[in-house]
Amino acid sequence: MKNRNSYKLIFIGLLFIFSCEDRLNIEPTVSISNDAALNSAASINKLLIGTYQIAGNANSHGGYVQIFSDLLGADDQVTWNGTFYEPREALTKNMLVNNFLIQGIWENLYKVIGHTNLVLGHLEVIADDAERSRIEGEARFLRALNYFELVRLFGNDTIGVPLRLDPIEDYGGDLTIARNSTSEVYDAIFGDLAIAISQLPDDNDVYADKYAAEALLARVQLYLGHYAEARDAADDVITNGGKALSADFASAFNHDEDNEEDIFAMQVTSQGGDNQLIAMYASEDNGGRGGDISINQSYLDIFDDPNDQRSQFFYENPKGDRLTGKYTNQFGNVPVMRLAEMILIRAECNVRLGTETGAPPLDDVNAIRQRSGATFLAAVTVDDILKERQRELAFEGFWIYDIKRTHGSVQGIAYDDPRLVMPIPQSEIDANNLMEQNEGY
Repeated sequence: MKNRNSYKLIFIGLLFIFSCEDRLNIEPTVSISNDAALNSAASINKLLIGTYQIAGNANSHGGYVQIFSDLLGADDQVTWNGTFYEPREALTKNMLVNNFLIQGIWENLYKVIGHTNLVLGHLEVIADDAERSRIEGEARFLRALNYFELVRLFGNDTIGVPLRLDPIEDYGGDLTIARNSTSEVYDAIFGDLAIAISQLPDDNDVYADKYAAEALLARVQLYLGHYAEARDAADDVITNGGKALSADFASAFNHDEDNEEDIFAMQVTSQGGDNQLIAMYASEDNGGRGGDISINQSYLDIFDDPNDQRSQFFYENPKGDRLTGKYTNQFGNVPVMRLAEMILIRAECNVRLGTETGAPPLDDVNAIRQRSGATFLAAVTVDDILKERQRELAFEGFWIYDIKRTHGSVQGIAYDDPRLVMPIPQSEIDANNLMEQNEGY
């Protein structure tokens, strides 16, 4: 799947992770094998922790995955004010195959997958059953998360992305690989998540736990229109996951540690981790570039109550551009899954199915609105919930996701138009003669 140079980077990174380990009785670093590097539970744990850091860097869930998902799904809700033309291509739906930020997203998502494959390929060195199960569950969660992003950004209803589920043993061999079908990719995602849910503990500090995996399952099932499965997974997270909505909307964001609403978040500190959302969304005073992405009146027009805190959760930079208040802490964690999303998934699925699993859907929606100071609704429809998702989850990477799954359109472009699918990076096409480019590129 990945080109040879990219896999060399993975291997070099692996060597770097272990370069400070026991300096005696090791193979020369120019020829060190995976088996020599990954020969203990401690080394596997270190690789797994390093994989989380890669998953949370700027090219992945530290920012650009969410930013490009939203710009690709935006109509006139936002304006791109930045000097980089690469994000503008997503907003104008005119992406090029040499867009280096899209290339970075592709390569980093697969880098995480490569590292999880290494973890999963060396589980036998972990003697403790509970530790081995936990590590396997975390690795499978991360692999599923990254394959889900890849298939929904770079795939369509039939053609997915290349599946590589085993570690690379020979970096000098033939690494070319063709694209798998979309259904095959989702089968792999579901397989990983089933194991992750069964093996992860209920609580796992800042790392993925059972309910993070179940929340991802709910998100994937919703995207595919499997409403009963999405409802039930979301309901279990809500009921048993030990999370609660923050006291007010602002409290759900910009915190240095996971809060009561975070199901899974990328960790950011002054010493490590990336929050590229700050760079693109925040003013200079808040650690950003000044406001590359500003919010337009058309987004505010979707609010139905002027007292709704979400309609006021903005500030202006010195130029008068309106910026979101979700990203103002330069070292704040990046929330990937929040309880509010699960509540809205359960509500939507219950409405679509005519059920009340967990709670009546009207109660779920009004719980979200009450937290933000908005007036209660008297009745709720699917359209009401989709609008509530726009109010609650904006600028968190859901716009193109919701357009595609509901067969909507953006800027007059239908959900299944090739312009709403990212191009396979030209570097990948050049290095992999089995790779098929997406339509229109």
